Amino acid sequence: MSIAAAPAAPQAALQGPLPAPHRRRLRELWRSAGWPCRDALELDLLAAGLLDRHWDAQGRETLRLTASGLQVLAASRRRAQAALGPHEALVAQVARQMQRAGRIVWRRLALRAPLDEPDGRTRWAVARPDVFSIRRTTVEARLEPVVHEIKVSRADLLADLKRPDKGRAYRAVAGECWYVVREGLCQAHEVPADYGLMVAHGDEAGPLEVLRPAPRRPMTPGLALWMELARANAEPPTDDEVQPGLAAVDGDDEGDLP
Repeated sequence: MSIAAAPAAPQAALQGPLPAPHRRRLRELWRSAGWPCRDALELDLLAAGLLDRHWDAQGRETLRLTASGLQVLAASRRRAQAALGPHEALVAQVARQMQRAGRIVWRRLALRAPLDEPDGRTRWAVARPDVFSIRRTTVEARLEPVVHEIKVSRADLLADLKRPDKGRAYRAVAGECWYVVREGLCQAHEVPADYGLMVAHGDEAGPLEVLRPAPRRPMTPGLALWMELARANAEPPTDDEVQPGLAAVDGDDEGDLP
């Protein structure tokens, strides 16, 4: 009798909106071969009727989403898309593409940036890039910090370009700086040569078009920048990200590993 009553507790725990870890597990199983982990998350999802167990001819067990599980997953995706405004949607698109390129990504950091003045003094400013990323590498000189600033309003872009200290702060913390804009927002010649320019077309899952590459300068993060990155939370892996191997991240450079 106790065995029959056991599923009631997990099912009750899933009343209301599905918790984020459970949604994440559903997405992982949807994109995978369905090999079970046999942990508490899967127990909850099975008891709630969102997963089914299946066995092949060799007796190997896999998990599949039920019709209810698919509906929950699709509804979660629709809610996430509706919650994003145009700016946040483009920020998320850039962050995903940087992750797929093998980079570690942060959103909306506040980084102290040293600005060198003509009289030799150093003035400090705060750089707040929409997206900041570094390469996933073990070689400090190859981290290649990059800033992406997202603009979906022409007025916002033009106002930004009138603030030279903002660009100086970005260049103090990154070796490449980019503007990412919606299609038709500006022409390439309107963006200063210190920046690269990317254009996002209608498809949020599609690639970003590079209208002009960003100038690349050697730049190694200092201790102050490392401390800010350590205090902040990097962007979690995207649902469709498969962890790349070391060779896929660092290319064919044998010197990247100690």
